Amino acid sequence: MGTDEYLQFLKGKGFQLYDDAIGFIYFGKQYTNASDEQTNTAIELTLKAQKTFDGSFYMSLLEVLTLNCITSRSEAIQYVTDKKLLAL
Repeated sequence: MGTDEYLQFLKGKGFQLYDDAIGFIYFGKQYTNASDEQTNTAIELTLKAQKTFDGSFYMSLLEVLTLNCITSRSEAIQYVTDKKLLAL
């Protein structure tokens, strides 16, 4: 699923992301050269951990995913669980 579609999915589930957050999401995606799956996973894990969108948490997580060549959601969940970054 593309990031545009994922953001629409979240909106349908009741997550209200404002224009500044959406702009930051795309900035982070471009800055880190992240794939849609990496971006979507970083958004998901940010929302789960912070209960709201936190731009600095999202950016840090996205950088970790790209620098460690973590390309799938399952790898990302395993990584953050192993490193005790999140309790999922």
